[in-house]
Amino acid sequence: MTKRAFMFPGQGSQYGGMGKDLADAFPEARDIFGRVDEALSQNLSALMFGGEDAELNLTENTQPALMAMSLAVVEILKKQGGIDPASCCAFMAGHSLGEYSALTAAGALQLEDTARLLKIRGQAMQQAVPVGKGAMAAILGLDFEDVKNIAAAASGAEICAAANDNAPGQVVVSGHKGAVEAAVAMATEKGAKKAVTLPVSAPFHCALMAPAADAMAAALEQAVICKPSVPIVANVIAAAVDDPDEIRRLLVEQVTGSVRWRESVMWMRAQGVDEMIELGAGKVLSGLVRRIDRDIAVNASGTPEQIGELIEKLKG
Repeated sequence: MTKRAFMFPGQGSQYGGMGKDLADAFPEARDIFGRVDEALSQNLSALMFGGEDAELNLTENTQPALMAMSLAVVEILKKQGGIDPASCCAFMAGHSLGEYSALTAAGALQLEDTARLLKIRGQAMQQAVPVGKGAMAAILGLDFEDVKNIAAAASGAEICAAANDNAPGQVVVSGHKGAVEAAVAMATEKGAKKAVTLPVSAPFHCALMAPAADAMAAALEQAVICKPSVPIVANVIAAAVDDPDEIRRLLVEQVTGSVRWRESVMWMRAQGVDEMIELGAGKVLSGLVRRIDRDIAVNASGTPEQIGELIEKLKG
């Protein structure tokens, strides 16, 4: 018997035109996009379907857009396939902002509330550090402990931290620009296959995001969070959580904490998960899971054709 988890993508999975094919093909997708537009008092769907990439890539737009795309897929599964994802999986998990998508898919958060929370989260993360002061870099070919040590060595008066443990040999560091550049140089000396600065607008998931964590603590304090219909594997503890108060606390911690994606996937595997299905834009997480454990079957579902195939599969 297959034990399944659904996963929800994070920043970096967005692309111009995303969601348009779903909106053209499915009324329930149009409904989700419309509800998000209304909640934000913004024509976000027009930006997703045909706006400027530079505007879509602003984190305050990227975050709710990726969530809307994922939840459109969830709604199509429900309405077109009669499939409630929560009833056919053991866990849900998301990468960074994708954790909000997972919580919404599992009924812990309402769509409109999630859209507003992610808008606040994006704006607060962007405003936490002046443009040009922070940076992030991907270090390829070194393990997490090595990169953690390099980040610590690069931190002096400045901050540098291992922000994303994405897969074996793929770790992202985040912090002050100078400290991140020092970490890139050290990683190259230590034999990294590649160490490259990322084109991001702020240094996410490090202590520099403390003002954004404060903003999210205030916003989440006001949010209604229910017990999710399936446990959510939280980024910062790489284990399942279903208590609303703990979910709230971990979402605040997540802003400055590391995204422990590799460990999260390994934890689910240890619980017997042998299939992970990515719902939403692209297939970044599917690629990471393949690198983490080749014995886990992966499937990405974000186009009308892929969703049709997934419905057949889940019904079979």
